[in-house]
Amino acid sequence: MNGEGSERTRVTAGRHAGGGRVDPATEAFVAHRNLLFTVAYEMLGSAADAEDVLQETWLRWAGVDLGTVRDRRAYLVRITTRQSLSRLRTLGRRKESYVGSWLPEPLLTTPDVAEDVELADSVSMAMLLVLETLTPTERAVFVLREVFDLGYDEIAEAVDKMPATVRQIAHRARAHVAARRPRGVVSPTETREALDAFRRAVETGDLQSLLDILAPDVVLMGDGGGVKQAILRPVVGADKVARLMIGGLSRVPGPARLRPTEVNGRPALFLQLDGELDTVVAVRIDDGLITGLYAVRNPEKLSRMDRETILRR
Repeated sequence: MNGEGSERTRVTAGRHAGGGRVDPATEAFVAHRNLLFTVAYEMLGSAADAEDVLQETWLRWAGVDLGTVRDRRAYLVRITTRQSLSRLRTLGRRKESYVGSWLPEPLLTTPDVAEDVELADSVSMAMLLVLETLTPTERAVFVLREVFDLGYDEIAEAVDKMPATVRQIAHRARAHVAARRPRGVVSPTETREALDAFRRAVETGDLQSLLDILAPDVVLMGDGGGVKQAILRPVVGADKVARLMIGGLSRVPGPARLRPTEVNGRPALFLQLDGELDTVVAVRIDDGLITGLYAVRNPEKLSRMDRETILRR
């Protein structure tokens, strides 16, 4: 399903009421659309599924009596969260049959995302993978509380729990994430310098320079979705990862180029083959070293990389 196209069509079709005025329901939805997309994407790690959630949100919102709605933003976030939770459980079943490792769908983001440190951290590939280790409800509560700063009462309505229960879930999720997230705040400059060193070492085949920038326990994950060739299981250890990266690039037919870019609010790399995007490589940095390498090759997950995606809190 092309969620983005069909959702935009529906919104455009309902945008004007008599006399060319924008009807209130459409106006509210359009005003908060980027926020709602960000909520859904952080919940799901998939832009395609987030777009489908937005279409479902619009369909439900269009039938709401606005006279009964006190806070339109909160109401829309509640609908989006509930639809995301439903989709997240479906995604869980889909991932069980996924070929190889499942990685979040990378997004080419606007410069202002990187400027919002908390937002950039929350949508980074490393953080989205940490969120994958939470239960659906824990993920919803963590995202709404820690990223979007919603009150416990609002979150309770969104996840259909009592506020006291939500507080307990939030505490549990926060501790779980804290134990697994990158150990310190990493500046874009530090990430860019590490990626530059990584790129030079891979392109020149300099094994020692590559080992110098990789943590001893670095993990390389690849996602080809069963469509493109990729490692099926994570590769652990600097020596194994370094030799695989250098050897893999040397065997690529035709001209290959690693190009710096900005993905999910953080510096990343595009691997281009014959001028076409083949792979997006994102990283996790801890203590100045690369501890995680995430290579997404699945073409379905690269379909949005030709345009920037606007994310908002």
